[in-house]
Amino acid sequence: MAKDAKSRRTANLATPNDLGANASKEVAGGLNILLADVIALYFKTKNFHWHVSGPHFRDYHLLLDDQATQIDAMTDVIAERVRKLGATTIRSVGHIKRLQRVLDNDAEYVTPADMLAELRDDNKELLKHMRILHEVADEHGDIATASLIENWVDETEQRVWFLFETGRRTEG
Repeated sequence: MAKDAKSRRTANLATPNDLGANASKEVAGGLNILLADVIALYFKTKNFHWHVSGPHFRDYHLLLDDQATQIDAMTDVIAERVRKLGATTIRSVGHIKRLQRVLDNDAEYVTPADMLAELRDDNKELLKHMRILHEVADEHGDIATASLIENWVDETEQRVWFLFETGRRTEG
């Protein structure tokens, strides 16, 4: 019985697919880094949502909550795509920390304008990384991953646009 339990614990989690080992490794690796970035961006967006203040509080609070919800919706899809590719995905906060490129912001106070600008820049950086990952998926004929990324690019471009327009200073 103990031998069976041990073999089940160490069973290969590789899901079969037709992309090949190299494709699965490269695309899944990129997706795991993207997942770490998305989770870090989600927490930063929620952090700013929870701590925004000032005369536009309600508008910013709702905008950031909407954006956080959209970002959060990506996480399970990314992780499940990694598993479909036959790889394992993020297992802990420490794992996220080792992979993430989105920087945390633990400042006690951030102005609303700085929050919007920082999130805009983070989303722009995320766009750059998604486009690179799309090229990797294309190189390996991974249509499913490329298709998902195309939708995420569109959503991220919208977040950048909203953050830019909301943070724009008008004269007059």
